[in-house]
Amino acid sequence: MKVYLDNNATTPLHPEVKKEMAAAMEMFGNPSSMHAWGREARANVEDARHKVARFIGADDQEVVFVGSGSEANNTVLSLFVCASSQCIPGTSMRNAIITTKIEHPCVLETSECLMHRGVNVEYLDVDQYGRIDLDQLKGMLGDHVGLVSVMMANNEIGTLQDIRAITEMVHESGAFMHTDAVQAVGKIPVDVRDLGVDFLTMSAHKIYGPKGVGALFVKKGIPYCPLIRGGHQEKGRRAGTENTLGILGMARAVEMRALEMHEEEARLLVMKEVLRKGIEERIDDIYFNGHPTESLAGTLNVSFPGAEGESILLYLDLEGIAVSTGSACASGSLDPSHVLLATGSDAERAHGSIRISMGRDTTMEEVEYLLDVLPGIISRIRNMSTAYIKGGAHAASR
Repeated sequence: MKVYLDNNATTPLHPEVKKEMAAAMEMFGNPSSMHAWGREARANVEDARHKVARFIGADDQEVVFVGSGSEANNTVLSLFVCASSQCIPGTSMRNAIITTKIEHPCVLETSECLMHRGVNVEYLDVDQYGRIDLDQLKGMLGDHVGLVSVMMANNEIGTLQDIRAITEMVHESGAFMHTDAVQAVGKIPVDVRDLGVDFLTMSAHKIYGPKGVGALFVKKGIPYCPLIRGGHQEKGRRAGTENTLGILGMARAVEMRALEMHEEEARLLVMKEVLRKGIEERIDDIYFNGHPTESLAGTLNVSFPGAEGESILLYLDLEGIAVSTGSACASGSLDPSHVLLATGSDAERAHGSIRISMGRDTTMEEVEYLLDVLPGIISRIRNMSTAYIKGGAHAASR
């Protein structure tokens, strides 16, 4: 049996997206060209923009198509080092960014780079479930802060943040608000007007669309500076010939999410609870990471002290099951998950964690298959460990 449980890393193309993209392959015109081929491509791109904008409650002109969620996040953070220095009013005073310790690497690494370029970056702590403390945020805000960036749904543990409450607080201080909603859009309802955010990031390949395309919401009237220059595309906000095929695939993906999202969430919640209870009943000394209720329906992150996460992943792979040890973007790193360390996990527990992320194709039969296979794998790995003591300190923390 082949079981794919790594949907937070990427998702398979929806059948309807495949059809849409196959039909569009003959439409090769450049959307910037004025002839018939170009006009046809432009009309399709703008129709796709309308569909994406409607899905998140935005106006069409507030959606900028980009190459990825990482590009969108880099674009927003880089407003502080824009060559024009006109992007953030009063940049000389509001020269600080606040973000969290559990953001995606594209935010954390860009923030570190910005620090070397003179931008002041401050980091919010999180509790044991991965949620920020609003009182800490309130204490950090001031007239020196220009931007706050907080991920809506964490890619490793699935924890959701109260973005509406955070945004209200940020706006009261006079700063702008950005949320990386790559893992949230298409899994839970996301409305930019309701949230009040100034910037929001989304990506197609997390919602059964193609790789290589994403979108950035930029609220009307908000200062903006292009990260990629050299052309007038996207109204001068992102140079480079539009990825017409990918954009159309993304638009079809959000259409299908609107039809399937709510029913899918309910189904995933049932399977997640079966998975959680099954692991508790069949395996001793475990720890579930992330918020027990305020989290994505399809994401379950579990630590197995005494068993290395990479070993678990490889043994599961031999059984035809795909999971992750955390973020796919950190694959190959020997460091423990920065997300789990930020929640208070020690390095041993963090190293022994796997992320199970279910999607629209996941079945109860596949969940039961994982539950049949996983206990034996954990037992085998722990029996080979010279350091693991059954029923040790970790058992009490479960």
